[in-house]
Amino acid sequence: MAETGASPLPSSPSARSPLSRAEPFVWLTARVLEQRRFAYHFLEGSPAAADAVETALAAYLNEDDGYGHALEPDLRGPVSQPLHTGHALRVLDSIGRCSGRRVERVCRYLTAVSTPEGALPAVHPSQRDYPHAPFVPVVDDPPSELLATGPVVGLLHRNEVWHAWLFRATDFCWAAVESLKTSHPYEVEAAVAFLDGVPDRARARVAADRLGRLVREQRLAVLDPARKDDYPVAPGYAPGERHYPYDYARTPESLARSWFTDEEMSRALDHLESEQQDDGGWPVNWRQWSPGIALEARPMVTIQALRTLRAYGRSL
Repeated sequence: MAETGASPLPSSPSARSPLSRAEPFVWLTARVLEQRRFAYHFLEGSPAAADAVETALAAYLNEDDGYGHALEPDLRGPVSQPLHTGHALRVLDSIGRCSGRRVERVCRYLTAVSTPEGALPAVHPSQRDYPHAPFVPVVDDPPSELLATGPVVGLLHRNEVWHAWLFRATDFCWAAVESLKTSHPYEVEAAVAFLDGVPDRARARVAADRLGRLVREQRLAVLDPARKDDYPVAPGYAPGERHYPYDYARTPESLARSWFTDEEMSRALDHLESEQQDDGGWPVNWRQWSPGIALEARPMVTIQALRTLRAYGRSL
């Protein structure tokens, strides 16, 4: 379940603490949105800081009530996209602002770009006219994707948003999750995001148990970072683009937390801490197809790493 709000802030972090090392990296490299998010989550946590995040996010909002302008760095250009819009909703959720008329308008956008099944494509064909990652196909008639739909549906349910779009989209996600026989890490993450928020908790627990067995059987999570080469990289992923228990269970409250032993999770979090680079940021492990993409993505990855460590009680 996604963490919302800001935790109590450290009064005097060590000069070599993960947080104090990350702060100059953020100020040196991050977009305004990530600077505002960092300030909200780790420095201020006030309503005014949340307002500042929302103001920065509004720069990515289009007249169709979707979000664009490379909010997700791998999709360039101004046009609204489901992946950008899902990202925007996660930002709003993280500051406790995922409600009200703004979200109702977003749901109208989601309705407009949905497939005949009532679910979201990963990429709308309007992206064709603008640069995009080579691993993100743009087709004229894109299929419904759990990857795009699951996180949005789960987040809206968790925030008790009720909109007509959710009915068919929820049915699509249930069918997709419960029929998975093989998968890959990003799709599993999307499934977990759906299951962590959907109202039918009993059904979600059953589906999560089955999904956790699939993850372990197909070795989709590195359970021993000291032997990470023993775990295969999913087809189409970049070399070294492996996933760890914390990628599925972002917080201890996630249904995916039960997939891993305390020892496995502890080893994974030790690995996450060790990944902080000399410049204070965390690395991007997916394919970096343009230098600017990596520059924009690293602050996002850094904020997520810090939030994950804090959610598990690690000292920042």
